[in-house]
Amino acid sequence: MSRGDDSAADPSLLHVDVVRGNPTDAELAAVLAVVSEAYAQEQATATASDEPTRSGWSLSARNLRAPLRRDLGWGRFGG
Repeated sequence: MSRGDDSAADPSLLHVDVVRGNPTDAELAAVLAVVSEAYAQEQATATASDEPTRSGWSLSARNLRAPLRRDLGWGRFGG
């Protein structure tokens, strides 16, 4: 709140600048309560995917060819 410089002493305090008007302490408290609750709900519902994402390299790289079958030998060339 801009009614004092308490935020310099404790960085965890919320800093609000009132740009226009002259809200009462009760009005500021109501706004902060609504915004804090909305933030808490958003934070509670936010989830990150547990699956690792594929990098751009792995998405664009071609698949490796199948390994050579050495049991077939060179006899398939009937030439």
